[in-house]
Amino acid sequence: MDSLTQIVLGAACGEALLGKKIGNKALLFGAIGGTIPDLDVFTSRIFYSNEIDIMAAHRGFSHSIVFSILGAYLFGWLVHKLYDKSSKRRWTTSRNDWIKLFFWSLFTHIILDAFTPYGTQWFLPFSEYRVAFNNISVADPLYTVPFLLCMIVLMFFNRTSTRRQMWLKFALGISSFYMLLTIGNKFYIDSVFKSSLKSDAIVYERFSAQPTILNNILWYGIAETKSDYRVAFYSLLDKEPKFSNWQILPKNHEVLPKTVAEIKTLDWFSNGYYNLFELDSGRVRFNDLRYPLLNADDPSSSVFSLKLYKKKERWDILPFEPTPPKEDDLKLFINRIKGIK
Repeated sequence: MDSLTQIVLGAACGEALLGKKIGNKALLFGAIGGTIPDLDVFTSRIFYSNEIDIMAAHRGFSHSIVFSILGAYLFGWLVHKLYDKSSKRRWTTSRNDWIKLFFWSLFTHIILDAFTPYGTQWFLPFSEYRVAFNNISVADPLYTVPFLLCMIVLMFFNRTSTRRQMWLKFALGISSFYMLLTIGNKFYIDSVFKSSLKSDAIVYERFSAQPTILNNILWYGIAETKSDYRVAFYSLLDKEPKFSNWQILPKNHEVLPKTVAEIKTLDWFSNGYYNLFELDSGRVRFNDLRYPLLNADDPSSSVFSLKLYKKKERWDILPFEPTPPKEDDLKLFINRIKGIK
């Protein structure tokens, strides 16, 4: 999920494991542990120069179970050594305390990321399989904000206060309850999507359904057929439990075949849900269709769209230029969340 959420979750792990001993410092070290896996967006640039390779490396080894274990011992040993040397109360912590803190802050990071559609490579270096449960958006304020507020409140209580422990339980309880709610929504949405495909006589090979950005109310479904993709939206506030107003999206995979190494990487990255559009100057637009188009009739309205260009013998990505969504597209998106078609 987003960096702020991972910081909050890491801080909660730090508080749960060392809060009674070192107070708010535990939140700080837990937040650091929760941030470490995402540093791969910077470290990957040491090994790669191609932006497609850099993007594919994110949520790689630093998000694996192996890294959580090895990193826990490495960072736990290092921080204990430095903290023990500098602290005037050296007896308050042990090396095992720090190993546990970093293990849980690292491990919960990769667990949380796997709930999103992006995918997380838990099993590296043994397998490149991307784990993605697709039940929560990469950023969801209803998960993060209450969690964050509870963690802020507990900071103002003494480290041994029962109220501090109470607020930690609130933080973990509320966030866990919401996560379970999104998992329940996911099972329900999958059943609605399947029944919608059946009722509309759409013959498909596979499908994926996931929440749209910043909420868990409006869901997006995509089904792959032999020739194209069928996409539709369904809001939990819709009057009828059915995905409707299907849009047909061409694959256009012939624009750049999968025999091209970079397209093979992007195919793996998007779990095969993508389409391509030729642009001017020999450039190509790549849309990752795991994420919806704000306007299905406009390929440029994709939430996750990349412009590819030829750099020497390889394809690369042009620097990302954020453009605000069109007012009509944003209005349409908000209305669909409300159940207005």
